[in-house]
Amino acid sequence: MQRRDFIRNASLALAAIGFPALPACAAAGGQVGLRRLGEPQPFDFAILKGQARALSEAAYKTHRRTLPGPLEALDWDQYQSIRYRQDHALWADQPGRFQAKFFHLGLYFHSPVRMFDVVDGKAQELAYDPAAFDYGSSGLKNGHLPADLGFAGFRLNTRQDTDRDFAAFLGASYFRAVGKEGQYGQSARGLAIDTGMDRPEEFPDFIAYFLEQPAKDSNTLVVYALLDSPSVAGAYRFAITNGDVLLMDVDVALYPRKAIERLGIAPCTSMYQVGENDRRMAWDWRPEIHDTDGLSMWTGAGEWIWRPLSNPRQLRFNMFVDNNPRGFGLLQRDRNFDHYQDDGVFYEKRPCLWVEPKGQWGKGSVQLVEIPTVDETFDNIVAFWNPEAKPQPGQEMLIGYRLYWGAEPPARPPLAQAVATRTGLGGVIGKKRERFSWRFAVDFQGGELASLIDKGEVEAVVQTSRGTTEIVSARPLREIKGYRAMFDLVPPDESTDQIDIRLYLRSGGKTLTETWLYQYNPPPAGAPERTLY
Repeated sequence: MQRRDFIRNASLALAAIGFPALPACAAAGGQVGLRRLGEPQPFDFAILKGQARALSEAAYKTHRRTLPGPLEALDWDQYQSIRYRQDHALWADQPGRFQAKFFHLGLYFHSPVRMFDVVDGKAQELAYDPAAFDYGSSGLKNGHLPADLGFAGFRLNTRQDTDRDFAAFLGASYFRAVGKEGQYGQSARGLAIDTGMDRPEEFPDFIAYFLEQPAKDSNTLVVYALLDSPSVAGAYRFAITNGDVLLMDVDVALYPRKAIERLGIAPCTSMYQVGENDRRMAWDWRPEIHDTDGLSMWTGAGEWIWRPLSNPRQLRFNMFVDNNPRGFGLLQRDRNFDHYQDDGVFYEKRPCLWVEPKGQWGKGSVQLVEIPTVDETFDNIVAFWNPEAKPQPGQEMLIGYRLYWGAEPPARPPLAQAVATRTGLGGVIGKKRERFSWRFAVDFQGGELASLIDKGEVEAVVQTSRGTTEIVSARPLREIKGYRAMFDLVPPDESTDQIDIRLYLRSGGKTLTETWLYQYNPPPAGAPERTLY
């Protein structure tokens, strides 16, 4: 199929659900920047939901297409050199605070996405124009690309800073944002399907975006998106409020084409290669390499849980059953440059992402998938909410949540938090080891701990699913005005079977800290660690 045929067919597909098929050259005059196609059409979220429902009732057709050879051949640096021209930015001629710029197709991005400008309740499509891009060192030239190629995604800027974006939507249903630190890190997705299962994961696509022109003095920008995949179609509304902690207020309507076994709502996607607790891949000169270091959960029952991340030897899947969760997210608690020593990508500035449900989500589980990786450029961590009730064809599923991007999540436990987890060989220094054991040292800070440093009334409570613990202690750590819990775990045998660990601090029967959870897989028989005693 030729590119022009694809654009025409994609237009016809959207025409079937409410948007007219438009010739690539049809444009309304008078606007600054990109040309507009056809006449403005009435638009709101209800209309978009109707389009998603109609789309789900039609047979799925892939949105991925083969790009022209020069675009297929781009490497990362060449693609990164392609920039959207400021004079073509959407709303550049308007008095509002925001502007939008568009991403070019190429590299990993093969699915054209339609873009619409929404003004006064009417949507009008924006035409791709090769002249709107500066092709930098990519080797591409304006005249060598099809005039109807299409866009890959978009980024958002403020009028005060047109070079740095605060949010971007690019690739499948991926998007990301920054807080006041201005540093990108983990991503979110519109939806996750069959993540971490024994079959290929399904990646839904946002196939059209509708950007609503903000009011002059508004600090909130509304973006709508139409989602499609073999299993489901959906409509999304993002109300994006820029600030020190960027807020996305999200409403979702899903329309399954077929039953979905593992549906992931509000997926957070991150990277963890090496950290204080997991140095298995520590051959890099930098001591730590990760976008986030733990999964935080605030359960419906009010318990706060911290689960440090790891880079496992094989895929690891966890589910944390809950009812009406109050929030969860992947956080970067360690914000000390000395712990990373990377002055190029600044891992200590990577944003946390906190998910706050709107309304009652009912029964389900927060699920965590950890995938082995040897490369920091690939995301290997995914966390999402999986509802207990499986979505069925013909069903409408409505759900809402808020996403907070920044250095600190909006909700924090009143108890002390785990701020560092370290592991290593167990035993007593200077004494011959009689068996293999693995040591855990967990630092807690905050809550009432500072007031208990000189009282010596704090104890560590440790529970394990297998094996035994020894040399258990809770000691004041004055340097952080907190406490360090330490214990050795002795596996019951030489198997590598998983051992689940649960830890918290208490004093006089009163819980002082959030609950620290961990999964440990002992090394196999004959591993160097097992021979050091």
